[in-house]
Amino acid sequence: MMSYTIPAIDVHGHYGTYIRAGGTRLTDEFCTGNAAVVACRARAVHIELTFVSPLTALLPRFQADAVAGNLEAAEVVAATPELRQYVVIDPRQPETYRQAAEMLHQPQCVGIKIHPEEHGYPIRDHARPIFEFAAAEHAVVLTHTSEENSLAADFVPWANEFPEVRIILAHIGHGWDGDPTHQVRAIQQGRHGNLYADTSSARSIFPGLIEWAVREVGPDRVLFGTDTPLYHTGMQRARIEHADLADSDKYAILRGNAARLFGLT
Repeated sequence: MMSYTIPAIDVHGHYGTYIRAGGTRLTDEFCTGNAAVVACRARAVHIELTFVSPLTALLPRFQADAVAGNLEAAEVVAATPELRQYVVIDPRQPETYRQAAEMLHQPQCVGIKIHPEEHGYPIRDHARPIFEFAAAEHAVVLTHTSEENSLAADFVPWANEFPEVRIILAHIGHGWDGDPTHQVRAIQQGRHGNLYADTSSARSIFPGLIEWAVREVGPDRVLFGTDTPLYHTGMQRARIEHADLADSDKYAILRGNAARLFGLT
Protein backbone atom coordinates (compact mmCIF):
# COMPACT_ATOMS: atom_id res chain seq x y z
CA MET A 1 0.00 0.00 0.00
CA MET A 2 1.23 3.47 -0.86
CA SER A 3 1.99 5.67 2.14
CA TYR A 4 1.10 9.35 1.82
CA THR A 5 2.75 11.89 4.12
CA ILE A 6 0.37 14.86 3.86
CA PRO A 7 -2.76 14.56 6.05
CA ALA A 8 -5.12 15.67 3.30
CA ILE A 9 -8.43 17.52 3.59
CA ASP A 10 -11.14 16.46 1.15
CA VAL A 11 -13.46 19.44 0.66
CA HIS A 12 -16.02 17.63 -1.47
CA GLY A 13 -17.53 14.39 -0.25
CA HIS A 14 -20.88 12.79 0.43
CA TYR A 15 -22.25 9.79 2.22
CA GLY A 16 -25.40 7.76 1.77
CA THR A 17 -27.36 5.92 -0.89
CA TYR A 18 -26.86 6.94 -4.49
CA ILE A 19 -29.97 6.99 -6.66
CA ARG A 20 -29.69 8.00 -10.29
CA ALA A 21 -32.58 7.87 -12.77
CA GLY A 22 -31.50 6.02 -15.86
CA GLY A 23 -28.81 4.10 -14.03
CA THR A 24 -28.91 0.53 -12.83
CA ARG A 25 -29.20 -0.92 -9.35
CA LEU A 26 -25.64 -2.19 -9.63
CA THR A 27 -24.11 1.15 -10.66
CA ASP A 28 -26.07 2.87 -7.89
CA GLU A 29 -24.58 0.37 -5.44
CA PHE A 30 -21.09 1.14 -6.72
CA CYS A 31 -21.58 4.85 -5.83
CA THR A 32 -23.16 4.21 -2.42
CA GLY A 33 -21.33 4.37 0.91
CA ASN A 34 -22.37 5.18 4.45
CA ALA A 35 -20.39 7.48 6.73
CA ALA A 36 -18.27 4.63 8.09
CA VAL A 37 -17.32 3.51 4.57
CA VAL A 38 -16.43 7.06 3.53
CA ALA A 39 -14.27 7.53 6.62
CA CYS A 40 -12.57 4.16 6.16
CA ARG A 41 -11.67 4.85 2.53
CA ALA A 42 -10.29 8.24 3.49
CA ARG A 43 -8.26 6.82 6.36
CA ALA A 44 -6.66 4.28 4.02
CA VAL A 45 -5.04 7.06 1.98
CA HIS A 46 -4.30 9.50 4.84
CA ILE A 47 -7.17 11.91 4.32
CA GLU A 48 -7.61 13.45 7.74
CA LEU A 49 -10.96 15.19 7.20
CA THR A 50 -13.74 14.82 4.64
CA PHE A 51 -16.36 17.55 4.27
CA VAL A 52 -19.65 15.92 3.33
CA SER A 53 -23.23 16.60 2.39
CA PRO A 54 -25.76 13.76 2.67
CA LEU A 55 -27.00 12.23 -0.55
CA THR A 56 -30.49 12.15 0.97
CA ALA A 57 -30.49 15.96 0.72
CA LEU A 58 -29.68 15.84 -3.00
CA LEU A 59 -31.22 12.69 -4.45
CA PRO A 60 -33.36 11.50 -6.13
CA ARG A 61 -33.08 14.38 -8.57
CA PHE A 62 -35.86 16.95 -8.12
CA GLN A 63 -37.31 14.92 -5.21
CA ALA A 64 -34.78 15.21 -2.38
CA ASP A 65 -35.72 16.57 1.04
CA ALA A 66 -32.87 18.84 2.05
CA VAL A 67 -34.45 19.60 5.43
CA ALA A 68 -34.50 15.94 6.44
CA GLY A 69 -31.03 15.42 4.99
CA ASN A 70 -29.57 18.25 7.07
CA LEU A 71 -31.06 16.86 10.27
CA GLU A 72 -29.66 13.42 9.46
CA ALA A 73 -26.22 14.79 8.65
CA ALA A 74 -25.99 16.73 11.89
CA GLU A 75 -26.34 13.47 13.82
CA VAL A 76 -24.21 11.31 11.53
CA VAL A 77 -21.30 13.75 11.28
CA ALA A 78 -21.28 14.43 15.01
CA ALA A 79 -20.80 10.69 15.51
CA THR A 80 -18.01 10.35 12.89
CA PRO A 81 -14.84 12.26 13.91
CA GLU A 82 -13.27 12.23 10.44
CA LEU A 83 -16.23 14.02 8.84
CA ARG A 84 -17.44 17.61 8.77
CA GLN A 85 -20.81 18.80 7.50
CA TYR A 86 -22.00 21.11 4.77
CA VAL A 87 -25.51 22.30 5.49
CA VAL A 88 -27.53 22.06 2.27
CA ILE A 89 -29.58 25.05 1.17
CA ASP A 90 -32.38 24.50 -1.31
CA PRO A 91 -33.77 27.99 -1.98
CA ARG A 92 -37.17 26.50 -2.68
CA GLN A 93 -37.24 25.11 0.88
CA PRO A 94 -37.13 28.19 3.17
CA GLU A 95 -36.60 25.97 6.19
CA THR A 96 -33.09 25.19 4.93
CA TYR A 97 -32.09 28.81 5.57
CA ARG A 98 -33.22 28.52 9.18
CA GLN A 99 -31.28 25.27 9.52
CA ALA A 100 -28.18 26.87 8.02
CA ALA A 101 -28.40 29.86 10.37
CA GLU A 102 -28.27 27.42 13.28
CA MET A 103 -25.93 24.72 11.95
CA LEU A 104 -23.24 27.06 10.64
CA HIS A 105 -22.49 27.92 14.26
CA GLN A 106 -21.99 24.29 15.25
CA PRO A 107 -18.36 23.08 15.32
CA GLN A 108 -18.90 20.20 12.88
CA CYS A 109 -20.41 22.44 10.17
CA VAL A 110 -17.93 24.01 7.75
CA GLY A 111 -20.11 25.71 5.17
CA ILE A 112 -23.04 25.65 2.76
CA LYS A 113 -23.68 23.22 -0.08
CA ILE A 114 -25.91 24.07 -3.04
CA HIS A 115 -26.80 21.91 -6.02
CA PRO A 116 -28.93 23.65 -8.64
CA GLU A 117 -28.92 20.58 -10.88
CA GLU A 118 -30.20 18.02 -8.38
CA HIS A 119 -32.69 20.45 -6.84
CA GLY A 120 -33.80 21.68 -10.24
CA TYR A 121 -33.47 25.48 -10.29
CA PRO A 122 -31.35 27.89 -12.37
CA ILE A 123 -28.81 29.54 -10.07
CA ARG A 124 -29.21 32.84 -11.92
CA ASP A 125 -32.85 32.99 -10.71
CA HIS A 126 -32.14 32.13 -7.06
CA ALA A 127 -28.62 33.38 -6.37
CA ARG A 128 -29.37 36.64 -4.58
CA PRO A 129 -31.03 35.26 -1.42
CA ILE A 130 -28.43 32.48 -1.21
CA PHE A 131 -25.46 34.81 -1.40
CA GLU A 132 -26.99 37.54 0.73
CA PHE A 133 -27.44 34.91 3.43
CA ALA A 134 -23.93 33.51 2.93
CA ALA A 135 -22.44 37.00 3.09
CA ALA A 136 -24.17 37.71 6.39
CA GLU A 137 -22.68 34.48 7.74
CA HIS A 138 -19.25 34.98 6.08
CA ALA A 139 -19.71 31.42 4.86
CA VAL A 140 -17.93 29.16 2.42
CA VAL A 141 -20.26 27.91 -0.33
CA LEU A 142 -19.56 24.71 -2.26
CA THR A 143 -21.59 24.48 -5.44
CA HIS A 144 -21.96 21.98 -8.23
CA THR A 145 -20.89 23.31 -11.65
CA SER A 146 -21.06 23.53 -14.70
CA GLU A 147 -24.28 22.35 -16.21
CA GLU A 148 -27.00 24.54 -17.60
CA ASN A 149 -28.58 25.37 -14.21
CA SER A 150 -25.18 25.92 -12.61
CA LEU A 151 -22.89 27.57 -15.15
CA ALA A 152 -19.61 28.52 -13.52
CA ALA A 153 -19.79 31.93 -15.17
CA ASP A 154 -23.13 32.60 -13.46
CA PHE A 155 -21.40 32.61 -10.06
CA VAL A 156 -18.88 35.30 -10.99
CA PRO A 157 -21.18 38.32 -10.51
CA TRP A 158 -22.15 37.09 -7.04
CA ALA A 159 -18.54 36.49 -6.03
CA ASN A 160 -17.78 40.01 -7.19
CA GLU A 161 -20.76 41.54 -5.36
CA PHE A 162 -20.19 39.61 -2.14
CA PRO A 163 -16.45 39.39 -1.39
CA GLU A 164 -17.26 38.04 2.10
CA VAL A 165 -18.39 34.77 0.52
CA ARG A 166 -15.81 32.18 -0.50
CA ILE A 167 -17.18 30.06 -3.38
CA ILE A 168 -15.82 26.66 -4.38
CA LEU A 169 -16.78 25.76 -7.95
CA ALA A 170 -16.88 21.96 -7.95
CA HIS A 171 -15.51 19.60 -10.57
CA ILE A 172 -12.61 21.17 -12.46
CA GLY A 173 -12.99 20.10 -16.09
CA HIS A 174 -16.69 19.27 -15.93
CA GLY A 175 -19.04 20.97 -18.36
CA TRP A 176 -22.33 20.22 -20.04
CA ASP A 177 -20.77 21.08 -23.40
CA GLY A 178 -17.51 19.13 -23.06
CA ASP A 179 -15.46 22.30 -22.49
CA PRO A 180 -13.02 21.61 -19.60
CA THR A 181 -12.26 25.28 -18.90
CA HIS A 182 -15.46 26.61 -17.25
CA GLN A 183 -14.36 26.61 -13.60
CA VAL A 184 -10.90 28.01 -14.32
CA ARG A 185 -12.21 30.77 -16.58
CA ALA A 186 -14.71 31.79 -13.91
CA ILE A 187 -11.95 32.11 -11.31
CA GLN A 188 -10.03 34.34 -13.70
CA GLN A 189 -13.04 36.67 -13.95
CA GLY A 190 -13.30 37.15 -10.18
CA ARG A 191 -12.19 40.45 -8.69
CA HIS A 192 -11.69 39.57 -5.02
CA GLY A 193 -9.82 36.25 -4.96
CA ASN A 194 -12.83 34.49 -3.40
CA LEU A 195 -13.44 31.96 -6.17
CA TYR A 196 -11.85 28.50 -5.97
CA ALA A 197 -12.33 25.17 -7.72
CA ASP A 198 -12.00 21.58 -6.56
CA THR A 199 -10.57 18.50 -8.23
CA SER A 200 -13.62 16.25 -7.73
CA SER A 201 -14.21 15.48 -11.38
CA ALA A 202 -13.96 12.32 -13.42
CA ARG A 203 -12.07 14.50 -15.88
CA SER A 204 -9.26 14.86 -13.37
CA ILE A 205 -7.91 11.61 -14.84
CA PHE A 206 -6.95 13.61 -17.94
CA PRO A 207 -3.13 13.75 -17.67
CA GLY A 208 -2.82 17.51 -18.05
CA LEU A 209 -6.00 18.96 -16.58
CA ILE A 210 -4.94 19.66 -12.98
CA GLU A 211 -1.54 20.89 -14.11
CA TRP A 212 -3.18 23.26 -16.60
CA ALA A 213 -5.54 24.61 -13.94
CA VAL A 214 -2.61 25.35 -11.62
CA ARG A 215 -0.77 27.14 -14.41
CA GLU A 216 -3.82 29.25 -15.18
CA VAL A 217 -4.93 30.30 -11.70
CA GLY A 218 -2.11 29.26 -9.40
CA PRO A 219 -2.00 26.46 -6.81
CA ASP A 220 -3.75 28.53 -4.14
CA ARG A 221 -7.10 28.43 -5.96
CA VAL A 222 -7.28 24.63 -6.34
CA LEU A 223 -8.69 22.42 -3.57
CA PHE A 224 -8.62 18.66 -3.22
CA GLY A 225 -12.01 16.96 -3.55
CA THR A 226 -12.95 13.37 -4.29
CA ASP A 227 -16.77 13.30 -4.62
CA THR A 228 -16.61 10.18 -2.45
CA PRO A 229 -18.36 7.70 -2.46
CA LEU A 230 -19.27 8.37 -6.11
CA TYR A 231 -15.62 8.19 -7.15
CA HIS A 232 -12.69 6.11 -5.90
CA THR A 233 -11.07 7.99 -3.02
CA GLY A 234 -7.59 6.53 -3.48
CA MET A 235 -7.60 7.21 -7.22
CA GLN A 236 -8.47 10.85 -6.66
CA ARG A 237 -5.68 11.25 -4.12
CA ALA A 238 -3.18 9.47 -6.37
CA ARG A 239 -4.00 11.90 -9.18
CA ILE A 240 -2.68 14.78 -7.07
CA GLU A 241 0.24 12.83 -5.60
CA HIS A 242 1.46 11.93 -9.09
CA ALA A 243 0.65 15.24 -10.76
CA ASP A 244 3.44 17.04 -12.59
CA LEU A 245 3.55 19.73 -9.93
CA ALA A 246 5.97 21.00 -7.32
CA ASP A 247 5.70 19.42 -3.88
CA SER A 248 4.65 22.78 -2.47
CA ASP A 249 1.77 22.92 -4.96
CA LYS A 250 0.64 19.43 -3.99
CA TYR A 251 0.67 20.39 -0.32
CA ALA A 252 -1.39 23.48 -1.08
CA ILE A 253 -3.98 21.47 -2.99
CA LEU A 254 -4.15 18.53 -0.60
CA ARG A 255 -4.21 20.49 2.66
CA GLY A 256 -2.85 24.02 2.85
CA ASN A 257 -5.56 25.81 0.89
CA ALA A 258 -8.41 24.12 2.73
CA ALA A 259 -6.78 24.73 6.12
CA ARG A 260 -6.52 28.42 5.34
CA LEU A 261 -9.95 28.77 3.73
CA PHE A 262 -11.79 26.98 6.53
CA GLY A 263 -9.68 28.31 9.39
CA LEU A 264 -8.15 24.97 10.38
CA THR A 265 -4.73 24.30 11.88
